[in-house]
Amino acid sequence: MHETSVDVQMGAGCRVAAFGEVMMRLQVPGYETLAQGSELKYTFSGTGVNITSALSRFGHDGYLITTLPSNPLGEAAIAYLRRLGISTSLIQRSGKYIGMYFLENGFGPRPGRVTYTDRLGSSFNTADPDNYPYEQIAQRVQLIHFCGITLAMNESVRQQMKRLAAAVREQGGQVVLDCNYRPSLWGPDSYEMARPHYEEMLAHADIVMMNERDATGILGMSAESTDRLDQLKQLIPQVARKYDIAVIAGTHRAIHEDNTHSLQGYLYKNGSFVFSRLLTFPVHDRIGAGDAYTAGIIHGQLTGMELQQTADYAATAAMLAHTVTGDTPLSTDMEIRQAMTEQSRDVDR
Repeated sequence: MHETSVDVQMGAGCRVAAFGEVMMRLQVPGYETLAQGSELKYTFSGTGVNITSALSRFGHDGYLITTLPSNPLGEAAIAYLRRLGISTSLIQRSGKYIGMYFLENGFGPRPGRVTYTDRLGSSFNTADPDNYPYEQIAQRVQLIHFCGITLAMNESVRQQMKRLAAAVREQGGQVVLDCNYRPSLWGPDSYEMARPHYEEMLAHADIVMMNERDATGILGMSAESTDRLDQLKQLIPQVARKYDIAVIAGTHRAIHEDNTHSLQGYLYKNGSFVFSRLLTFPVHDRIGAGDAYTAGIIHGQLTGMELQQTADYAATAAMLAHTVTGDTPLSTDMEIRQAMTEQSRDVDR
């Protein structure tokens, strides 16, 4: 497995960072559509925002590495990030624009809907390749998180990701890659275009968030069975061996006719799988729940949590993220542990 020099003491907070875009979320109140509504509520979000905010609530020092515009929009975003407990000292300022998306809540058979503006013109996605002090960042952080959504943006951002991942690994830090594959962002022949970039990032990664669909789609692997769980158990060990990855984790989700969801997490390490308890719950806001699960896995690894406890902790964090408005997980370590002891009403046995 990859060698790292990060010395993490049990219960001690770590310096963790995430590289990614900050987006403005514009939400139609209630269940109105954009065509019906006349008001929008804005917040700021993004995978990196969600990860660093969640980990800061768990007692770590969370840094966001991004670029924001040099105008009131950028100031508003920075003020919001600080309220979430995120350190903004590694944020660069340039350009004029921030990526935006509009969210319409679904109801019953009508699904929720996200509509993006031209995010490729944002300050983050147009930043100069030399925009970030890679070596200085690598010396300051012990773990860094990257997302497949960011990997899909453009070649300049991809090169920034790879340079930063290599710099952190060279300094002995840990690299986390969440595959988070979105075919619509890659365009025609999306798997073929994405595969070499994912493989290059996997070569740097210590912890990877993925499931069997990522293995078959992104990496082009094949499984003998059509059952998802069988595929997972066959393919994930192959991914770990091929790319020399220490930890792989992910979730399986089912949506029921009554609009409740069931979620089960898995964690693969040292040649063995552990699975969380199967949680079934109503959903208030689904966006950001996967980031809560990822943050739970990272926290468990950084603090030396036992593997089964880590899987249950991360799944519970994801469940709680479904209960709050907005993308960003808000649960504290104490709230997650309390929910873990009260899950009998939320567990399918």
